[in-house]
Amino acid sequence: MNLYKKKALALFSGGLDSMIATKLLSDQNIEVIALHMDIGFGSKTDITQTLRNRAALAGARLEVIDVKEEYLNEVLFNPKYGYGKNFNPCIDCHGYMFKIAASFLDKFDADFIISGEVLGQRPMSQRSDAMRSVVKLSKIEEDIILRPMSAKQMPLTKPEREGWVDRDKLLGITGRGRDTQLRLAQEFGWDDFQSPGGGCLLTDPRFSEKLKEFLQYEKLNVTDIGILKAGRHLRLSDGAKLVIGRDKEENDLLENNQNEKFISLKAYDISGPYALLSSNASEEDKNLAAKLILTFCKTKPQEVYTVRVGEQKIQASPLKTRQEAHRYLI
Repeated sequence: MNLYKKKALALFSGGLDSMIATKLLSDQNIEVIALHMDIGFGSKTDITQTLRNRAALAGARLEVIDVKEEYLNEVLFNPKYGYGKNFNPCIDCHGYMFKIAASFLDKFDADFIISGEVLGQRPMSQRSDAMRSVVKLSKIEEDIILRPMSAKQMPLTKPEREGWVDRDKLLGITGRGRDTQLRLAQEFGWDDFQSPGGGCLLTDPRFSEKLKEFLQYEKLNVTDIGILKAGRHLRLSDGAKLVIGRDKEENDLLENNQNEKFISLKAYDISGPYALLSSNASEEDKNLAAKLILTFCKTKPQEVYTVRVGEQKIQASPLKTRQEAHRYLI
């Protein structure tokens, strides 16, 4: 027997706002399914278990929806409402996520959708007019989108009018302050939540620079995203791209990434990073790449070492200093 009043789908990032919004509903005997939309630009590593734990803390169960391919094709490169400070099409992104959530209402037999958005918190996507634009993009005709964090500052929605949700138990937060959220996290006994502003690499200036530079040379595919998340990125003399891992985690990420656009590099018999090089690299760039990876190994400038570059073995010496390598950095 189902003891819940209604069922809601929550847009769930794993951040504090989405956790609190979810808990405000689960505490009202609403069954909440936390939908995490994987657009490809989140964490470098798989955080599914972390998200599952955070959803459970808030009283929900997690469902991860892989939308990477569709997101690239439909949202990232042609946003109706443009970009923020970096490569972040936030209004279009939010509208797209609500649209995807709406498409799952029947599958999960859910009645409405919630999100952790806070009125006025984000300059681009969380203004009143931007939120209206988000609803238009979502193509959801009924007012079944509830924003529990700022509900008392917004018009009544169907879940409130119908009595599914008690509006008095929702919040009326506005602006960028975090005092209320942090106080509630302490009251709930939570110490595992994402810091404010984290989560989406498209809002990160350095990542945006790497992405824009990549797009000057070739089309972005889903398998390229993981490579953009890791390592030092260099553009070589003849146009080849070189990515050099900076630590074990990045080395593992690069080594495990299957992408036909790149070949691998590794120095023989010495400790050092794993690297990827454009598979169409010229011989000049292959030789330069061998020098560069040796420059980031424990090597001596005058000595000759062997580097595996794809199927080739190249004899090379490192550059005299790492400063010389910096001219190629993106």
